[in-house]
Order: sequence, then C-alpha cells, then structure tokens
Amino acid sequence: MPWNVDRTTAPHYRLVNAGRETLSGVTVSIAGSAHLRVSAPSAVAPGEAVRASVSGRDPARDSVLVVRWFPPDGREYLWQISL
Repeated sequence: MPWNVDRTTAPHYRLVNAGRETLSGVTVSIAGSAHLRVSAPSAVAPGEAVRASVSGRDPARDSVLVVRWFPPDGREYLWQISL
C-alpha cells in the first residue's frame, strides 16, 4: 500500500504517498453521511500528500474515505479508510 494516513489533526487527514512511484488519477471520496472537503491533485509524487477534511455528526460510525489511484503500470486501485 503506497499510502500512509496522518490522523494527528483529525478530522483533517493527510494521505501521504509513501511509495516510490508517482500516483496519477488520484481522487478521494466519502461513502456515508459525512461531508468531505479535499485538495487532491491529480498526481501525487512520493512524499507528497493529499489533504482531506471530514465533517458530520459522527463520521467514525457511518462513513469511510475511499481513495482511487493509478500507479505507472495503469492498473486502478481503490482503498477504503476507516475514520
């Protein structure tokens, strides 16, 4: 998994590309009743981060973040992150 999640300032999260490759087509969405604000560049180089802020009544109980990306080989990946 190329991502590390920095939760130290939750509900503001940093998703850091901890891999060795630039990831393209990066999107972050939310499944559940929470609301999401995200600054997701379309490409994230190693060491760079995507910032996501989640708000809602109780996001940890009823929502998850979903990250989508493509490594250089073009395969699509999805990762679900519990809040």
